[in-house]
Amino acid sequence: MPSEHHDAVIVGAGFAGIGAAIQLKRLGYENIVILEREDDLGGTWYVNHYPGLAVDVPTTTYSYYFEPNPNWSRLFTPGPEIKQYADHVADKYDVRRHIRYNTVVEGARWDEDASLWRIALRDGATVSARFLLTATGFLSQPKVPEIAGIETFEGKVIHTTEWEDDFDAAGKRIAVIGTGATAVQLIPELAKRAADLTVYQRTPIWVVPKIDVRFGERAKRLFARVPVTQRVIRWLTDSIYEVMVSVAVRHYGTFRGRFNISAADLSKIHRFATIRDKDLRRRLTPDYDFGCKRPTFSNGYYRAFTKPHVHLQDAGIARIEADGIVGNDGGKNVVDTLVLATGFDLWEANFPAVEIIGRDGRNLGKWWRETRFQAYQGVSMPYFPNYLSLASPYAFLGLNFFNTMEYQMRLMDRLFSEVKRRGATTFEVTEQANTAFLDRMTELLGESLFTMGNCATARSYYFNPAGEPTLLRPSSTESAIKEASEFPLSDYQIV
Repeated sequence: MPSEHHDAVIVGAGFAGIGAAIQLKRLGYENIVILEREDDLGGTWYVNHYPGLAVDVPTTTYSYYFEPNPNWSRLFTPGPEIKQYADHVADKYDVRRHIRYNTVVEGARWDEDASLWRIALRDGATVSARFLLTATGFLSQPKVPEIAGIETFEGKVIHTTEWEDDFDAAGKRIAVIGTGATAVQLIPELAKRAADLTVYQRTPIWVVPKIDVRFGERAKRLFARVPVTQRVIRWLTDSIYEVMVSVAVRHYGTFRGRFNISAADLSKIHRFATIRDKDLRRRLTPDYDFGCKRPTFSNGYYRAFTKPHVHLQDAGIARIEADGIVGNDGGKNVVDTLVLATGFDLWEANFPAVEIIGRDGRNLGKWWRETRFQAYQGVSMPYFPNYLSLASPYAFLGLNFFNTMEYQMRLMDRLFSEVKRRGATTFEVTEQANTAFLDRMTELLGESLFTMGNCATARSYYFNPAGEPTLLRPSSTESAIKEASEFPLSDYQIV
């Protein structure tokens, strides 16, 4: 039986996949399908629904620029509202009808004779497409810690990406493993009801106060009736974050880390004002520079540790037994619930999230690991025709994924418009353009926090397994959007 064929297949129905579909539809492509492994859209904002979930950048910034939302309830909006926004956008731009749920992609291979991609699905079916776009996100593959004996634990085990909404922490003895951004949001909520809560910390995290405000009905009406008011607020929050990233990360060497020191001092004051125990403050203080690992905002995280039933364990875990956790210090903590706030496997399982075999049999994951993690403009690789990877090295822009999507949609517009204009069959970035872009990114990282700062102990997902900080694109949002709109078309071989 012949395989099903489409103009384009998009893998993933999160905000990247939705944005890619909107751009393709603008360009006149209607025969597209989005393959989504979950049973609903929204990506990480559908999968994650643990208590305390909220966006950690202002929601005035966290949205498609072309589709502002006047109905946010707060500056740092709770997760369910972000999911509602994804639903609204998918409906408004007629994306939902292109989505096929509960469909797991096993891999994709470029068929050189037919000049198309053949995408293998877990159910044994095959889908072919002229264009392939993987929009699997950076935070899509949950990481389960490799701790001796974890499979022997007889109590309840919950990973934050598989939260059970009917779970009640009341009266429970809970252990939380991990102190990343997710844990910072979750721990204060668990502390409200748990009988006993122990937090297992490997690496402390920088936490600064959260200046959150509620948007009342009057503000929402103003945003809806006079959209420019919301644009102004977005410009302000965008600008603040752009300056922060520029000074603290990209141009760390130029400013000699002054902003990072000031931000670390703010976190220090926050700890001092909240926690009176000097030793506890010391144990919660990172020994790496502010910004090496994604910092976070919270008014309740440090306060949770001041409660008598909340404990910090930073001696390390020796093993897990049927009824609890044995630390490296020999002490045993008996618990009935184990919460894994261990984040995501960003590099090993996510780059790429599915096996991609390009021209001449080149395996994308193998090629990245044997050479260097690299992607022209954060989306294209040589030997992979008609393919855009929207979650690639040097793709993530600053702290806001929507700015990343904005420049990627601009690039799609320029590239696909030229392909259509020429009546071409394929596009593929040249090796020369790819190498030049990689060299430029490497040079720009030379004065960044990741190169010049003290990041050795951060254990940050900004760094790949080879120790290179290849996740973030070291350029401003304005520069990335300008490049995506004006890159030389000769950088691609369009046939």
